[in-house]
Amino acid sequence: MFGLFKSSTIPTAETALPGRSEAIPTAETHTVLGTPIKPPFPEGIETLYFGFGCFWGAERRMWNVDGVYATAVGYAGGHTPNPTYKEVCTGKTGHNEVVMVAYNPAKVSVHTLMKVFWEAHDPTQGMRQGNDVGTQYRSGIYVTSEDQRTAALETRDEVAAQLSAKGYPAITTEILDAPEFYFAEDYHQQYLDKNPGGYCGLRGTGVTCSIGAAT
Repeated sequence: MFGLFKSSTIPTAETALPGRSEAIPTAETHTVLGTPIKPPFPEGIETLYFGFGCFWGAERRMWNVDGVYATAVGYAGGHTPNPTYKEVCTGKTGHNEVVMVAYNPAKVSVHTLMKVFWEAHDPTQGMRQGNDVGTQYRSGIYVTSEDQRTAALETRDEVAAQLSAKGYPAITTEILDAPEFYFAEDYHQQYLDKNPGGYCGLRGTGVTCSIGAAT
């Protein structure tokens, strides 16, 4: 956190850290929701991944949404297999700090999740979010279905028009098929539940996403 690394360039596969073959040990159960944070999830549960700054605060935004079955924090979008937090902070893995959201689409729409995402941060800042600077803080939506991709693009276009009208630059959010997700270490999972006074640097722009509200 706090902008430990200030690079704005994602390394190539050839220059990224080598990583390891074994997964980093992490928690098994969500401390707030009481559900398992690792699949397989119950039938009907879908997953979606968001990056919007420090994943401590981002995860808290998502676990508070009714219809979310589980959340977990981890690393995605880079080259280093099974990275550690310290490695990600060097900027030499290419990973983003990401929140996995497992949700029940019968109870919460994907558009509602998009609304929370867009309203919780500034998606125009490139490789940073507020005081958190580096490639691990970039804005991203990582989808696992075409319905999710459609919702991401629809809501992006609506928010982009509003931001432009307010004088903000273009949205820099990457919208991609979900890459491999690596769970972060135990102490990062539901960090702000374990540490209620902990750091959260998320700040929205004041723009609202009406598509999410109406769906």
